[in-house]
Amino acid sequence: MGRDTIADIITSIRNADMHRKGTVQIASTNITENIVKILLREGFIENVRKHQENKNNKYVLVLTLRHRRNRKAPTRTRTILNLKQISRPGLRIYSNYQRIPRILGGMGIVILSTSRGIMTDREARLEGIGGEILCYIW
Repeated sequence: MGRDTIADIITSIRNADMHRKGTVQIASTNITENIVKILLREGFIENVRKHQENKNNKYVLVLTLRHRRNRKAPTRTRTILNLKQISRPGLRIYSNYQRIPRILGGMGIVILSTSRGIMTDREARLEGIGGEILCYIW
């Protein structure tokens, strides 16, 4: 069985945000790099570095999370970054470009895997292509 790398990214970022960590390390693959580029471009994270581990010569991505100044609310009631995995290895969810959902009326983003690469819902609607819905971020 293979690993679900998208679930690993989402869980790592969500856990680091809940525990107010500054950085997150995730394994570097083509899919994770494309998703992280979208997160950086949309402003959900501040910075990304590619770092090589000395032990086994594999690369990891070190993400610097964006922090908000007034974080006085309790952790349970306040969530800064919401991520939800939609398509998973046991159940793939596909959508054409007309039926791609809008998250919070366009405030959030949907990340899709299309025939032209991984892109956001806005880009897919502009190009008129659908694909597999990977996750929602708001």
